[in-house]
Amino acid sequence: MSAPEAQQNEGIVESATPKLTVRVWELPVRITHWMIFFSVIVLSVTGLYIGNPFLTTGSDPGFVMGWALSIHNIAAWIFIAAVLARIIWAFTGNRFARWDQFIPVARERREGGREAFKYYVFLRRDPPREIGHNPLAGLTYTVLYVMLLVQIVLGLALRGLDNPGGILSDLTNWVFSLGSIPAVRLTHHIIMWLIWGFVIHHVYSTLLVDTEEKNGLISSIFSGRKQVEKDLL
Repeated sequence: MSAPEAQQNEGIVESATPKLTVRVWELPVRITHWMIFFSVIVLSVTGLYIGNPFLTTGSDPGFVMGWALSIHNIAAWIFIAAVLARIIWAFTGNRFARWDQFIPVARERREGGREAFKYYVFLRRDPPREIGHNPLAGLTYTVLYVMLLVQIVLGLALRGLDNPGGILSDLTNWVFSLGSIPAVRLTHHIIMWLIWGFVIHHVYSTLLVDTEEKNGLISSIFSGRKQVEKDLL
């Protein structure tokens, strides 16, 4: 097999520029990314309404609440499926999606994390040269997924309150040994805002790095492909 053919099999395509087009984000990564994003929007809006109902319809104020609860529950299961699928893909996907891109077990990833930190605090002018997530961004994703998993457990525990003695209640009622029902609800609410804090920072840093590197970072979450310097491969 010739070198160009081998590169195409790896998702690498020669371009007219000094860069190569590389398939970085596989389809499952892109799908779960958008599933999580849109479900977080739906869960946040419906969750805020459930906690503070401000709409009523005629003589039956429970009508809107019923719809909010139903939509919230559906979005929650989609959210859970997407999070678990992405975690599974961290052990089965390509090298840019794997777990060691999020937990810096390799020495070079730890060193790269320090350089990334310098960039984000303006002690370094150029962003770290990475094909996938830089080590600091990867570690941030680890923190995010811990929050997502905690949010899932708290949400399931609160959902289990609707059916005491049911399977969901039996699996999650230990949560209330760690805190009262109001405390669990408050923690669930706080984590929602922490997730949105990550979203805002994620959008900002993506725009920043895409502007600096001009590598198609933003479009890559749709196409899966980035423009990468040859020496990075």
